[in-house]
Amino acid sequence: MAVTIRDVARQAGVSISTVSRVLNNPEVVREEKRRRVLKAVERLGYRPNPLARSLLKKTTGGLGVLVPFVSGEFFSEFLHGIDQTAREAGFFVLISTSHHDRSELRVALQSLERRVDGFLLMMPTGDLNDIQAFLPRLGPAVFVNTPVGEGDPVDQVQFDNFGGYYELTRHVLSLGHRRVAILRGPVEASDARERLAGFRKAMAEVPDAEPIELASTLEGYSQEAGYEMARAALEHAPRPTALMAANDQAALGVLAALSEAGVKVPEEMSVTGFDDISGARYTVPALTTARVPVREIGAAAVRQLVARVR
Repeated sequence: MAVTIRDVARQAGVSISTVSRVLNNPEVVREEKRRRVLKAVERLGYRPNPLARSLLKKTTGGLGVLVPFVSGEFFSEFLHGIDQTAREAGFFVLISTSHHDRSELRVALQSLERRVDGFLLMMPTGDLNDIQAFLPRLGPAVFVNTPVGEGDPVDQVQFDNFGGYYELTRHVLSLGHRRVAILRGPVEASDARERLAGFRKAMAEVPDAEPIELASTLEGYSQEAGYEMARAALEHAPRPTALMAANDQAALGVLAALSEAGVKVPEEMSVTGFDDISGARYTVPALTTARVPVREIGAAAVRQLVARVR
């Protein structure tokens, strides 16, 4: 027969309400009573019913996480930071994906609504208008790498895509390169647009620079897209001396295409990425990249959300 809260109260010699307070708000109970209750809980092997507790407290103990994809090292690191920090704070995580699709985004929000205490959303190809109807019902929410206006009253954690890519481009130019190609990310993604803007600004500051912008017919952050764009760069006349990929994943595809074509890196062509994923640290030659502390960003977003939930 299952042990009940009444059994714990009887064993500890206290009221049921005192047991409840010890389990939910222990700081309001005197230490002597708290010790007796906890000892009784341990002796009897009592386990509170999580569903009943969530109904009483009107909480679920869950955090909803909405990301475009879960595949790839970038999202793996991001979700690792989220999951680890959420568990340490006593929350579980429910994850859903939007695949950069507005209708899937709304369906995902509907499926998680009322099942979690707060939301962490990454929507680089969307904006708040896409979920305007949901905002009043979402409860606490933190937006990561999502286009949010300065006047929008929402919590947010943003990457400095513009500044990071601007500095990376300046570094490439400082090496003497002038004919530089950017292998653009998906035009609908705000982070890709910000990186492109950083590239353009840095190139515009050097009078004799020759910027080349290449786009892919494939998903712009994939190895396949990087491979395709590198092949296009090799056929470009005149050929660029440096290729700047949208991210490290695409840069791996660039390196594969150049190796296949017999082009030596960096002797004949320089290559850069963006993100500093662990896989990029083991390329030969080493990949020049800009670090995005994605695991730490996921952790920081969770801490911000938990503070709002509590």
